[in-house]
Amino acid sequence: MRLDDPTATRIVGGNRSAAEILVEIAEAATVFRDTDGETAYADLVMLTHRETWPVRSKSFRRWLAGIFYKQEGKPPGGQAVADALAVIEARAQYEGAVRPVHVRVAGDDRAIYLDLANATWQAIEITAVGWRVVSDPPVRFRRARGMLPLPLPLRGGPLAELRDFVNIGGEDQWSLLMAWLVAALRPTGPYPVLALLGEQGTSKSTTQEVFRALVDPNVAPLRAEPRDIRDVMIAASNGWFVALDNLSDIAPWLSDTLCHLSTGGGFSTRELYSDDDERIFVATRPVMVNGIDAVISRADLLDRALIVDLPRIPAKQRRQRQAFWHDFESARPSILGGLLDAVAGALARHPKVTLPTLPRMADFASWAVAAEPNLGCAKEGIFLAAYEGNRAQAHVLALEASPIAGAVRTLAGREAWKGTATELLETLGGIASEALRRAKGWPSSPRLLSGALRRVVPSLREVGILVDFPDEKALGAARRQILIRTDPEFSVPTVPPVPVVPRNAQERSGNDAQTRVGTDGNDGNGEMPTSSDPLPF
Repeated sequence: MRLDDPTATRIVGGNRSAAEILVEIAEAATVFRDTDGETAYADLVMLTHRETWPVRSKSFRRWLAGIFYKQEGKPPGGQAVADALAVIEARAQYEGAVRPVHVRVAGDDRAIYLDLANATWQAIEITAVGWRVVSDPPVRFRRARGMLPLPLPLRGGPLAELRDFVNIGGEDQWSLLMAWLVAALRPTGPYPVLALLGEQGTSKSTTQEVFRALVDPNVAPLRAEPRDIRDVMIAASNGWFVALDNLSDIAPWLSDTLCHLSTGGGFSTRELYSDDDERIFVATRPVMVNGIDAVISRADLLDRALIVDLPRIPAKQRRQRQAFWHDFESARPSILGGLLDAVAGALARHPKVTLPTLPRMADFASWAVAAEPNLGCAKEGIFLAAYEGNRAQAHVLALEASPIAGAVRTLAGREAWKGTATELLETLGGIASEALRRAKGWPSSPRLLSGALRRVVPSLREVGILVDFPDEKALGAARRQILIRTDPEFSVPTVPPVPVVPRNAQERSGNDAQTRVGTDGNDGNGEMPTSSDPLPF
């Protein structure tokens, strides 16, 4: 932002207070309010571009102070600035238009805009016919602290070039990862939660950093486990990606919060502890998590997740981190161009996509099918098969994580059962072992049992166990009943779960290296793969 712009040449005369001068300087900006009805913004037209800043931001204050000093030869007082900002906010609230303000990604089903976050406030406009760099996008972006610029993309770059920088175990994993990445550029969700699992040194953190660098680079690309919901929502408000690193477990509150981020939700808190005003956070965001073990255990989050188990990288195929990122930065403009081509292709084909059946996260699935021809997959239709297998794997994990699921399956295998939650708790207690009943997750009350049972109902249905909570009047009972029985029409799915690692992945070596990717940064040896041979698919 420069002070020799046309907006800086306004001469204010007369015997005016500093606050009045500041308010008149601000008339060179177009003020408006966000759709939340509270936050005031100012559009500043510079020599070559438009910038958008919150009225209360340091950047807008610096602009006001700079113009004031240029005209008056002295800095404005703090009280004068505060008084002027209050008047400017009032103008935005009662006289300004209402416009949504976005972080990094905006648009609709006709055009998507990606903020390059560079000094000239350029953006990428993506439509069904292609993409281009624009200097005056019709949407408003704001620059949150920590955002880094994207490079100018290059045309003609294949998205498959990204294979050199991610660790994958096969074509199924590639289709899932690329589908998630392309879906992350949709301006509206839902977005599946990407869970990268694997032992130390399988490039989980590096894969997250690479994905973030392609869409939403940040000075702190990965975050540790947040302390509370407010931390999560602030991160979601100030960035497009939420990337959590090296989780050992996901607490119930965090699992529920990530569900909200995946499919849409909000969180409210008091503006200040001394008043009753609410501060409302609303966001739907692409989320990435990683961990060594199966960190997602609750069925509702598993139902929204893509689970990718990364294969081991042989030590002799690692290379130094500095060399890895140097090569990636050289390839990033070309890979970004390939990613934008895939998004443009999805916009063109999406209206014509018809799925044979609608799976969970149907919007994501149809978008991925529309993008598939540009994802660099080995064959057509691989995504839907991989997605079905991944969902089957999620149901298995949900049942394994539930302390009551095994006992319910045993009960249903004996005969149809009907009773209250109190009676079911007693019945399951007679089936489960003493060690299981003493385990942390075993429900201690009928209410907790009902909640735990409802969470795994979809996964139980996938293995042929039906659980219903029928209407009391239909049963003629005074208390709510639970029905558990096997599904007479159930048959074993013909499509097996996606293997998390190819059977021969551990034995590959030499020219059969899985990939050329970086480490998680937790190995202590600072090395990364060195092979430059293509993957043997």
